[in-house]
Amino acid sequence: MTFQIQGMTCDHCARTVENTLRKIPGVFSASVSFSAGGGSAEVGDGLSLPALEGAVREAGYRLIPVIPVTPGDPVSSRTGDVFSPAGGFARHVVIIGAGSGAFAAALRVVELGGRVTLIERGTLGGTCVNVGCVPSKILIRQADHAWKPRTQPFDGIGYPAPDLHPLLLKRQRERRVLELQEEKYARILREMPQVTFLAGRASFVDARTVRVLVNGGGERTVEADRILIATGGRPSVPELPGLPGTPYWTSTDALFSDSVPSRLIVLGSGFVAAEIGQSFHRLGARVTVVGRQGSLLNRMDPDLGKGLEGYLQEEGIRFVFRGEPRNVDYQKGLFRMDLGGETLEAEALLVATGRTPNTGDLALDKAGVSTNAKGEIVVNERLETNVPGIYAVGDCTNLPKFVYVAAAGGTRAAINMMGDDPVSLDLSVLPEVIFTDPQVAVVGLTEADARKRGIAAEVRTVSLDQVPRALANFDTRGWVRMVAEATTGRLLGVQILAPEGGEVIQTAALAISAGKTVREIGDQLFPYLTMVESLKLCAQSFHKDVRQLSCCAG
Repeated sequence: MTFQIQGMTCDHCARTVENTLRKIPGVFSASVSFSAGGGSAEVGDGLSLPALEGAVREAGYRLIPVIPVTPGDPVSSRTGDVFSPAGGFARHVVIIGAGSGAFAAALRVVELGGRVTLIERGTLGGTCVNVGCVPSKILIRQADHAWKPRTQPFDGIGYPAPDLHPLLLKRQRERRVLELQEEKYARILREMPQVTFLAGRASFVDARTVRVLVNGGGERTVEADRILIATGGRPSVPELPGLPGTPYWTSTDALFSDSVPSRLIVLGSGFVAAEIGQSFHRLGARVTVVGRQGSLLNRMDPDLGKGLEGYLQEEGIRFVFRGEPRNVDYQKGLFRMDLGGETLEAEALLVATGRTPNTGDLALDKAGVSTNAKGEIVVNERLETNVPGIYAVGDCTNLPKFVYVAAAGGTRAAINMMGDDPVSLDLSVLPEVIFTDPQVAVVGLTEADARKRGIAAEVRTVSLDQVPRALANFDTRGWVRMVAEATTGRLLGVQILAPEGGEVIQTAALAISAGKTVREIGDQLFPYLTMVESLKLCAQSFHKDVRQLSCCAG
């Protein structure tokens, strides 16, 4: 086996580790070099990896099994160079990427007795913690605190305009991102000796071999028993004349801007456009959203997009739909976007037109891995590609683009790669949340979905002015909608447009998973004066007029 040794400061340290290893029963020979940062040992079949690690740890150092480090030297996991904690040769899994899906897979592979080579060309943690979920939700909450004091609904409470410092807000977002990156990724990686980390750009040589161009120089070739692709995605940028070369924002740029522009054009009509657009509006920018589709959130129930659009318009955000930009011009700090009949001007331009999978430089063709027209890797329900032994998860695949789908996929892919009883990723009940205010939250089927499947459905919608919690909050924006099977009353789907709707939707998901009927949900006990009680009221509306109920009628 080959290994790295952490904690050595001189040749004497190397001799100490070498002598320690040689004294362990079952170690036939050992060689350690300070200049190489590690060494190798010939060990017997009955010797477990924890025994080696423990002995070296007692000597004041740390042993980390690795692939050979000579640049360009091919490595095979089949040579028996590393042992599993339970004894015997460990299955070697190469994971390309180091985001949530990759780490979930690595943790489960190690748990099942395997070893991992984790390859990442950029930053640990992937999109979610670094440039996605975490910083965006912080930005949204910062904007919420700036906005609500000026717009709160209660008589007798007055606040001055908030004193905003965008640079401090940015630094706070950065600090929390770095804290989570360290705690949830870097620390875990340091504490998993069964995982070897390679910083570099990976590409396929064949279906079992990956070449890594190491950051800082050099090349390594790694062979694997199984390979997982988890390279994520990046913001896509449309081919728009004049756009290249301008200082336009992607979502990443917007999330870490140290200023708030006077005017902001947002190109796009999806959740990123809605979330970031509203946040910058609440922080003081005049925002215009330009959508090439006919409405906001066009892939969802049309009522959700139209409803949210109306509330954002009430706040002061302008929408221009079906305004296909002709070109973009940038001069002297000012963007000009030509829409044909109108020219928009702004100090900043956010391009929020979707995401592109990071698959173009993996040389997938050399492994025979298939992609669709979008460049997404096509996987089956077991997360396996068309090539046996190669799996993929996350935003680089044709799966839904959610971090919790990536993580769940990583865990299940690991189980399948390690040869246990095969498991599938069940996406039949998939809750989604858009963190605008009010929030959009959905799970299951819409009425249109049910119709397409030939299911006769009943639909009920309860506006928030019938929900006691919303009345007590003096905020009755939005509604809750339930879709039920007409013949049985079984809940099929829920759509919510409401403040805190994201905190409600998982209850609906559990009800759908359990096969509950709307009558059963209506008979459940829900705590009074909570937003989740809206589900009970909507369920009851299938059988009675909720306007005729007392406040907490059972």
